[in-house]
Amino acid sequence: MSIPNLSPNLSRFLLRLGAGTSLALLALPALANSPAAQPHKADIGWMMVSTLLVLLMTVPGLALFYGGLVRSKNMLSILTQVLATLCMVALIWVFYGYSLTFTGGSFSSVIGGFDKAFLRGVDLAANVPTFSNGVVIPEMLYMAFQMTFACITPALIVGAIAERARFSALLIFIALWVTLVYFPLAHMVWYWQGPDAIAAAAKAVAIAGDEAARKLALEKLDAVKADAGLLFQWGALDFAGGTVVHINAGIAGLVGAVMIGKRIGYGRDLLAPHSLTMTMIGAALLWVGWFGFNAGSNLEANTTAVLAMVNTFVATAAAGFSWLIVEWVAKGKPSLLGLVSGVVAGLVAVTPASGFAGPMGSIILGLVSGGACFFACTTLKNALGYDDSLDVFGIHCVGGILGAIATGILVNPALGGTGIPDYESKPGELVAAAYEFGPAVLAQIKAVAFTLVYSGVVSAILYKVVDLVVGLRVPQDHERQGLDIVAHGERAYMP
Repeated sequence: MSIPNLSPNLSRFLLRLGAGTSLALLALPALANSPAAQPHKADIGWMMVSTLLVLLMTVPGLALFYGGLVRSKNMLSILTQVLATLCMVALIWVFYGYSLTFTGGSFSSVIGGFDKAFLRGVDLAANVPTFSNGVVIPEMLYMAFQMTFACITPALIVGAIAERARFSALLIFIALWVTLVYFPLAHMVWYWQGPDAIAAAAKAVAIAGDEAARKLALEKLDAVKADAGLLFQWGALDFAGGTVVHINAGIAGLVGAVMIGKRIGYGRDLLAPHSLTMTMIGAALLWVGWFGFNAGSNLEANTTAVLAMVNTFVATAAAGFSWLIVEWVAKGKPSLLGLVSGVVAGLVAVTPASGFAGPMGSIILGLVSGGACFFACTTLKNALGYDDSLDVFGIHCVGGILGAIATGILVNPALGGTGIPDYESKPGELVAAAYEFGPAVLAQIKAVAFTLVYSGVVSAILYKVVDLVVGLRVPQDHERQGLDIVAHGERAYMP
């Protein structure tokens, strides 16, 4: 028996409900008589642009941002590390990363399977759900959009161990890290069956004819909701990657900085950025690209994408200005380095909240994150004595933690938020669930704690393995000479 006009997964789900219930569901006009959902050209166009914007964040955005912050003898090495990371991870993603992240399986709460390895079945006819009932986008486009996230996340780690990491060790570590850390965590946060699967299961419960049929339908509804990532099941909200990207990369960067050791001369010599002009250009490109990162994560060209865009504007501006003022008061002068650092801190903090918070809440989040990340990159860093070269932990991890927890607060409609999505109470509609402060914030804290422990522990193991195999750090004479010449045989600037 085949069920027309429905996705294969939904067809199989209805068949499992039993013949009587399935026939009853087929009588529903919304399911049986309407054609299968097709992507809208506006959504396709927006998601293509968003995908390119996130690529812009990595190259040249992140590469120039990081490149300007290191010394001139290491500029080319940073550019190479970021670009090589992007190229390698893009290949890993299409080989097996997308499949592990966005398919179900025997362990679907923690990791997917290999059903879509080498993009098997991901063709131009395949679509995936968005966050609205009855709305889909091409799966190949969704795969490409998520690929840009997989590429930029490990590239962030590069900044924490800059100017002393062996190039071969870095590539091996990143290949292992995306496989064992990024793919599982992204799966646990973002994998679910989509709103239409929940709507169909909830409607089956509503029309069940007797108690036995209702019990079976409830079991199937629970099965649909259980076929999701662990943190998603906890109720954790992460609109665009506060946990998956920023906390994840930030804690991995801190672990790497501690395990690889401080740069030669750290705390004694001046290890100043060689080109704040390049850093400013990189930061500006990051901000522009981040609109694809945040607003694109809505997967549709609708009003929620507009909200995410506005929040990405105002929270970032607030954080940049906040860092500027705090540094001005603390150090006597407002620096460009501080201003661009605050801008990135605001982008990081608003990422998980961008589609859930209101603009005023986002401004408050930006103001707090600018000051908090300044403290983390100065007082906290000096007190603990670690050499996180480009403040990956202080900005991405601290900003990500603040933003992730604040999302559980700012989503409250009373504070201008959108409310927590509910696809079950009114099947076929997206409504806001009743907001409860305790459960909402607790879910965010659990997600943050899990990310810190999981990523931190596994990253430490991977660093150790790579160090034993090829050695994490370059020899001292190579570090003094600069990685541009010794690792790549080139210079960023001709003498």
